[in-house]
Amino acid sequence: MPTKVQPDSYTWGGRATRTRTVVKTFIKNTPKQELLDYINNPSAKPKIKQKCLNELTRRGIKIKWIREGESEGKLDLRRMK
Repeated sequence: MPTKVQPDSYTWGGRATRTRTVVKTFIKNTPKQELLDYINNPSAKPKIKQKCLNELTRRGIKIKWIREGESEGKLDLRRMK
């Protein structure tokens, strides 16, 4: 079964039709920027973060981890308190 990002959601067709359609959010259809934003979110769940990292690796995208406040290997001491 494909990997999901969020649980299934439903959209209603309206009052007259009384139909609902299932909206499935798979990780394959998620844009790269949305995956990167989720990884950088401090309140993100670790299990979903790992799923996002696995998907980026599957797509062939290499991630370079940089600490906040660090640029090109030099630490900016002005921003540290």
